[in-house]
Amino acid sequence: MRRFGQPPSADEIEAIARSTLERLPEPFARSLGDVVLLVHEFAEDSMLAEMGIDDPFELSGLYEGIPLTERSVEQSGTLPERIFLFRRPILDEWAGGEDTLEHLVAHVLIHEVGHHFGLSDDDIHALEESME
Repeated sequence: MRRFGQPPSADEIEAIARSTLERLPEPFARSLGDVVLLVHEFAEDSMLAEMGIDDPFELSGLYEGIPLTERSVEQSGTLPERIFLFRRPILDEWAGGEDTLEHLVAHVLIHEVGHHFGLSDDDIHALEESME
């Protein structure tokens, strides 16, 4: 049941996301050690432009990096992989939907984790179902 009052903070969204990461099954949990989790209000304008998105409320999460399935030994010295969760779009979707905030944050996070592993949409869906 939704509470009234202040909307969840970026720290609260991050805590929900970290709780989800802790529940990931092996080998996923073990292979996420170097991935950085960040919660921002919105995606940066440059991110939105690169993806061809005009409305910042349309992007609730983003994986930035090279999926494990596409890496090679020649790719050293690159920036760490990052998963972004965008607080305001997540809250907007939560307010307009039926899901709990915890379920929605987990859904967005698992989708981005799936991109890190190079999973198909079907595999991402199966991973999400295995955690329910």
